[in-house]
Amino acid sequence: MGQMGQMMKQAQMMQNNIKKAQELLATIDVTGEAGNGAVKVTMSCKNVCKRVEIDASLVGSVEDKDMLEDLLTAALNDTQKKIEAEVEQKMAAATGGMKLPF
Repeated sequence: MGQMGQMMKQAQMMQNNIKKAQELLATIDVTGEAGNGAVKVTMSCKNVCKRVEIDASLVGSVEDKDMLEDLLTAALNDTQKKIEAEVEQKMAAATGGMKLPF
């Protein structure tokens, strides 16, 4: 029982460490860019699109630019939700419905 108890303690400590890491990641944003910075996308480490920035030289007017940025942000977030649903479905099938952190 001593070795099993130690393993359980280690598993619990690992679970706490994972939770802390996930909480930290939720506060971190990362920006990627393309076209020498002409297009920038900022996302959280929880895969939520926070902002899309498009250089004004790539579009006709400020209104077009703002609308395009908003549409791209919404599309990226919609895609991420669909990815999460697909992953959850496939992993549930693979694990027999047992919930595991991914």
